[in-house]
Amino acid sequence: MSEHLQTEPSAPVETMEDYAAELEASFRQIREGDILTGTVIDISENGILLDLKYYTDGLIHLEDFTDDPSFNFRENIHPGDEISATVIKKDDGEGHILLSSKEANEVLAWDKLKKYLEEGTNLTVKVSGVVNAGVVAYVEGIRGFIPASKLALEYAEDLNEWLGKVIQVRVITADEQSKRLVLSAKEILREQLAQERKNLVSTVEIGLVTEGTVESIQPYGAFVKLSNGLSGLVHISQICEKRIKSPSAVVNVGDTVKVKVIDVKDGKLSLSMKAINDVAAEEIHEETIELPETEGLSTTLGSLFKNLKFD
Repeated sequence: MSEHLQTEPSAPVETMEDYAAELEASFRQIREGDILTGTVIDISENGILLDLKYYTDGLIHLEDFTDDPSFNFRENIHPGDEISATVIKKDDGEGHILLSSKEANEVLAWDKLKKYLEEGTNLTVKVSGVVNAGVVAYVEGIRGFIPASKLALEYAEDLNEWLGKVIQVRVITADEQSKRLVLSAKEILREQLAQERKNLVSTVEIGLVTEGTVESIQPYGAFVKLSNGLSGLVHISQICEKRIKSPSAVVNVGDTVKVKVIDVKDGKLSLSMKAINDVAAEEIHEETIELPETEGLSTTLGSLFKNLKFD
């Protein structure tokens, strides 16, 4: 019985055609001002070394990477990352193509910033400086301004408290021509607050009776802040039984009032002070009906006179 030897399939033979694209790339003409994309090979004190698929590597000096003083190269740049940069010198004297990420960024970043503006993208930034009427943060290497009125839900008084903080912002102005980038955290905070309120409102049941503080008075009613932080409207028609011309005829800002939740709609609470009287009346009525009878007490008028004798 003959045995047949089985051989493993041989690996495909590589030819020059397999490297045609890389060879062509390595001999392409590179000019100053070109924007090249390379893969990070190494990060050192000299800068960032890039593999450009060329006969020589590219080098970005750290000062030519970004103007952001808070940027940490060791934490944010890693071997294998792809970086686009502008050729500023074809030979730095040591056999490298000298590149500038900052110059490329001027061309590429504004397109990204305009897209962030159009899409309302949430961006995480670190406050790196304090200036007149606001603070500074960098996005895509571009210096952005956050006005004090856009840092929080209320105007930020002490801007130094924000230095070094990491916050979420959106682009609200991206003007490439004037190099003007304006950011805001306020819109995101408003949406978060609205969502938190919506979640909280969904837990409130119609019929709930609670106390609150009158926080503002309008011609059409009074806004009352409840103990859970929610605010609701007591319409002028729900303040009291009498017809009144203004809520201020009955309540003042700062008054503690008892209210009943009469409606929950579209994340808004409708409250009533008038309904509290109805609740109290119902409770009194129920108590009267449920009074227990004893030998000495009955609930009929006839029984009250049954044992009385008149001379």
